[in-house]
Amino acid sequence: MDAPKLTTNLDLMRWIGWAQRKAGEDWIRERGLSHEQSFVLGYLAQNPGAIQRDIAEVSRTSAASVSSLLQGLERRGLVERRTESGNERSKRVFATPAGTELIAGFDTAMAGVEEAILAPLDQAERDALQTLLTKITAELPHPTR
Repeated sequence: MDAPKLTTNLDLMRWIGWAQRKAGEDWIRERGLSHEQSFVLGYLAQNPGAIQRDIAEVSRTSAASVSSLLQGLERRGLVERRTESGNERSKRVFATPAGTELIAGFDTAMAGVEEAILAPLDQAERDALQTLLTKITAELPHPTR
């Protein structure tokens, strides 16, 4: 079966996005993580001591889903929940050193993916592409977290 013909600019941009996403998913999968687990570990590495409500909000999921996800990460020793002194009901969540180490290098890996995707372009072409994409995205609604 032949690959589909990508004839529009948006088709081509989707293909680039797919290649980037696939590389990220492969990197995450190699570490035995789901996308959601890796997102939460990354968030906790940058926001140590977050509360579950904040994690649910930023990940756009329910408190029950976050609780289940955290339980799985706790069993693997990748996160820990600590009770705040004076308030047994309030728990702060932290990535453990093992959790932080597991996701370390993601940004570097994704920079390598970007380099591989842009490899066919010389610097002038990369600069022109950056200018054009910046012009296009300036008129689009900004994604929310």
